[in-house]
Amino acid sequence: MLLCISHKDWEFNIKLRQRAYTVAMEEKLISRKKPTFPINEELYKYLSMYNRSIKIPIFYDDLLRFSGSVTVYDKNEKDTLWIRVYYPEFEQQEIDMSLKRMYNILHGDGSEGILENLIIDEIDYCTFGNSKPFRVKVRNILNDNYTYIYVKKADASRVYGLELEHILSPNHINFLIYKDTLIEEHVLGIPGDMFMEESLDSISKVEQQRLSKEFVKFNERCTLRLLGDMRAYNYVVIPTYDFDQVQFRIRAMDFDQQSFEGKLKVYRPQFFKDNYPFVKMVENNLGKESVDQYKKEERSALAKRLKSSHNRIRRLLKCMKNDHISTPENIENLKKELVDYTHDKNFKECKTMGEIIQVVFDFVVRNYESVNTYIIR
Repeated sequence: MLLCISHKDWEFNIKLRQRAYTVAMEEKLISRKKPTFPINEELYKYLSMYNRSIKIPIFYDDLLRFSGSVTVYDKNEKDTLWIRVYYPEFEQQEIDMSLKRMYNILHGDGSEGILENLIIDEIDYCTFGNSKPFRVKVRNILNDNYTYIYVKKADASRVYGLELEHILSPNHINFLIYKDTLIEEHVLGIPGDMFMEESLDSISKVEQQRLSKEFVKFNERCTLRLLGDMRAYNYVVIPTYDFDQVQFRIRAMDFDQQSFEGKLKVYRPQFFKDNYPFVKMVENNLGKESVDQYKKEERSALAKRLKSSHNRIRRLLKCMKNDHISTPENIENLKKELVDYTHDKNFKECKTMGEIIQVVFDFVVRNYESVNTYIIR
């Protein structure tokens, strides 16, 4: 089956597994920084159609005018790679008011009534990664509840990733774009690397089995939609309490590497050395039948979402097929790897990453309809 992860990927003897991951650690899956791709007119029209493009009161470049900064450390005094920035006094008030208005447009109805109850507590800037985001902490003074919003330079790859996440994953995500500025809501959860370090060893056997199930599904979902670079710090683990038990979800929070790289392994989280503790957990807790079952469940869920959102996904893929969000070398290499891996010759005709994803999605829906005898035709 297309892009099915064979159980051998999960279940191999200890020596082979150690050797495979030693090689993976030495292999650099992502060789260089991804370039930023502009939002073209066709994609901008699509975003306007679905209320993603709205005039906002501040631009990314406005926030670059900070006059000073200090390093932000975590609770263990470790550098977080974020810096807290400050602005000249004569600009601070205007920037704060613009950010509060932007928060209200993203989460509210845009009216001015609640602005007096909001305070901008912190503005942090990260120079690590592709998007170089600003993280803005917005607090409600009536109850001290707070949340974050992110201001980033607009990138077509990231926008496609956000839209595909919203349409085809179990998680909706809220974002806005205006010209070259992208605003995103905060994705709640525990970063994967932090969860592995602080919580993985303390959860029960049953909880490990549930988390293993979610990692298999997350792995399959990323592979099928070509969402790359899901290293441990690019997704979150979300524990949810249900009566006397804990369920888990794994959710992506970084979409810069949507359909850019030419190596298939980049789109399979299991091959990143950061995720080895989760891969080992799957091997220890799930048998072949369970792994196969959860992969089929995820492919079926994706097929149902594709069918139910047919018009919207068709319009998005039309934009994507006409857009250039990767290099010719990456496209050619990924095509060859997919043909070798799936034996589906339709990939040979693809000229863009959008066309490659279209072939993947067509196969998923076709296979779902062919095996599901309960569909009314």
